[in-house]
Amino acid sequence: MRTPTYFAAEPLAAELRLPTNWLDYTILGIYFVVVLGIGFAARRSVKTSLDFFLSGRSLPAWITGLAFISANLAATEILGMAANSAQYGAYTVHWYWIGAIPAMVFLGLVMMPFYYGSKVRSVPEFLLLRFDRGAHLLSSLLFAFAAILISGVNLYALAIVVEALLGWPQWVAIVVAGFFVLAYITLGGLSSAIYNEVLQFFVILAALIPLSVLGLKRVGGWDGLTDSLTKARGDDFVTAWGGTGIGSDNPLGANWLTIVLGLGFVLSFGYWTTNFAEVQRALSARNLSAAQRTPLIAAFPKIFIVFLVMIPGLVAAVLVPQIGTADSDLQYNDAIPYLMEQLLPNGVLGIAVTGLLAAFMAGMAANVSSFNTVFTNDIWAKYVVLGREDAYYVRFGRLITAIGVLASIGTAFLASSFSNIMAYLQTLFSFFNVPMFVVFIVGMFWKRASMKSGFWGLLAGTTAAMVNYFVLYKQDVIGIPTDQGANFVSAIAGFVAGAVVMVAVSLFTAPKPAEELQGLVYGTVSPGMAEPPAPGDEAWYRKPALLGWGAVILAAACYIPFSF
Repeated sequence: MRTPTYFAAEPLAAELRLPTNWLDYTILGIYFVVVLGIGFAARRSVKTSLDFFLSGRSLPAWITGLAFISANLAATEILGMAANSAQYGAYTVHWYWIGAIPAMVFLGLVMMPFYYGSKVRSVPEFLLLRFDRGAHLLSSLLFAFAAILISGVNLYALAIVVEALLGWPQWVAIVVAGFFVLAYITLGGLSSAIYNEVLQFFVILAALIPLSVLGLKRVGGWDGLTDSLTKARGDDFVTAWGGTGIGSDNPLGANWLTIVLGLGFVLSFGYWTTNFAEVQRALSARNLSAAQRTPLIAAFPKIFIVFLVMIPGLVAAVLVPQIGTADSDLQYNDAIPYLMEQLLPNGVLGIAVTGLLAAFMAGMAANVSSFNTVFTNDIWAKYVVLGREDAYYVRFGRLITAIGVLASIGTAFLASSFSNIMAYLQTLFSFFNVPMFVVFIVGMFWKRASMKSGFWGLLAGTTAAMVNYFVLYKQDVIGIPTDQGANFVSAIAGFVAGAVVMVAVSLFTAPKPAEELQGLVYGTVSPGMAEPPAPGDEAWYRKPALLGWGAVILAAACYIPFSF
């Protein structure tokens, strides 16, 4: 074993500024030209609202699969997960191997036939078919609000990089970045977003791989990294399950039960199966088989991406032991920009900056494009202006995209108040995604769930999660050591409250007629869900079950090195 190397805190400049030169800016400029070019090219294919909002349901599985993972590979992955690693250590692997892969497999194998077969344009529209207009309107409003908040997180993360790159004031960076994303989404709709996301996926990898490799080299390799962290933070900081026994202390502030139930089941399934920013990519696939394979294809790179975002966060925790505390000028969110400043030579720095900007634009574009779809189709077209020609809704979709970006600029300043944006994102997911998931799961597997139960389940789940976080946790009524631990408990509270209220309401209200549940409840099939097999369906990579269980087994195997 290598002799461990320990690092003292390095003196930090009052302002984090990346040492870029003409080569870096040239690389960045070329990328922006390509992004806008894709937007102009995609504009020619937008003729109907289906083209604008769902790419005409015409894209192959490999395109939608890469877009699916790229849409998630944004602030959540890059700054957020690196910040998470700097603060909590190797526990970050839980967000991937139990907090993503099983839910992505469930989405592909179980839920996509319901989404795609029912021909809905959005997740809330499915609730309209399964429950009633009350559940549909409430879920649409909650989703639209959440999409703007999450889009603001991505915009704030993007502004951190622009601020470090150019030295602009943060508010200027936020406004400029927001209007650039507005340009290419407004031009080409979802197709522009998806094709740019495929490009962004490879650019992001080109940014993260050298940063991780050079970071490991700086701290003496993996052995030097783990030895340094063990000495400074304790043994549990570099393990996945160490100290997670009930009643034990650990850096994450959560035990195995809240990790498995709160993160692995409720938060994970709530995000991956009901977040329309992700589901929208699968709905744009050319057929049901391609739609099912979309999240399964995305699951394989998801297994390994954890290393590219966790290692920089761990390296930052070694190089700057006081990161995120009052003794340092750096927040946890600054881990990636700090390593870029310290480690990357010009040229590679330009690629890394381009990759980060690509990641944040992908995340913001995913949320803005899902926001414009839900607001246009599920709110405006169904409750405000009904029965207009298709071209009107395309024009309105472009207008609401601009409004969504402006609103995201406002919520970006809210995100700036959090030292760890991952904790902020998980709080939002517990408030908005978890209640929607419980309504979906009960409605899909229980025929007796009544039409009225959807609305009251959503309301109860959202209220319970917020009460747990803002009242019980923030007012110290119950003792939870960390924000992330509180998020796990909030998610469990929201799920349980939503399920209990749905069962109670269903017992006293009328169920939906059986003939209206075909294709909406597990065990029923509608004609629209059946389709002839695509040519070559006998190939292993066209079999969703094989792809899905292969991803689960591989993710489970990855836990072995981090379990001791």
